[in-house]
Amino acid sequence: MKICVLASGSAGNCIYVASGKTRILVDAGISGRQTVRRLEEIGVSIEAIDAICVSHEHDDHTGGVGILYKRHQIPVYANGGTADALSRRPRLQGLPWRVFTTGAPFSIGDLVIEPFSIPHDAYEPVGFTLHCEEGRIGIALDVGTPTTLVRERLRGCHALVVEANHDEHLLQEAPRPWALKQRIRSRQGHLSNRMAAEMLAEIASPALQQVFLGHLSEDCNCPILAVRTISEALAESGHPHIRVCPTYPDRVAEVWDSSVRPPPGCTENPPIPA
Repeated sequence: MKICVLASGSAGNCIYVASGKTRILVDAGISGRQTVRRLEEIGVSIEAIDAICVSHEHDDHTGGVGILYKRHQIPVYANGGTADALSRRPRLQGLPWRVFTTGAPFSIGDLVIEPFSIPHDAYEPVGFTLHCEEGRIGIALDVGTPTTLVRERLRGCHALVVEANHDEHLLQEAPRPWALKQRIRSRQGHLSNRMAAEMLAEIASPALQQVFLGHLSEDCNCPILAVRTISEALAESGHPHIRVCPTYPDRVAEVWDSSVRPPPGCTENPPIPA
């Protein structure tokens, strides 16, 4: 299996997942042009994409869905709550949704996809696990709190994309409205570095090789701080072998390939803000 986060952040989220026979996008929150360009950067043609699976209706996860369907006729999968919410938007009216049921596995090619409920302020938000003979991947972005269900679904994966939205101290000091800070901290908001670290330390196993940290806030977090917080927690829990890397809103992250064992650690060294 392969996974590459093409974009992650409040400006847009899009994740490429591939098995030996199937290639899909999880969310399409960047423009169609950017989606095509970033796929080309990793050697993938947009014409090779078999489907788009949508986690929830927020614009940063769906902004490119309409144009990708219109230009490339890529099938779009979502649950009933998400499809209903998006169908009210003029640019998505009439889109032939392929509706899945939250909690019920479905298949696209040789990929088995299991959508599971996550706590977030959307109609019917989900995370996904995706697996085939080559491995198992878990994706959980926009998670207000790491529920028992979220932890159980992510357990046993070989690679994960999980949210590490903010550092709690940086969020507290940020010049943001109090109401926004409360929303971010709420059970339907976003995971902090600390909460992501505690969850990952609990669910980690020898099978887990790679963790990508998504939806990093540009003003309430920084990549090296998030990576360090999670890496230290994993090492303290007896899992120093797990590689932790950030993702970015404006460029592709590394490509993880289940057939290739990456070197330990992470190559990224962005500065920690004062």
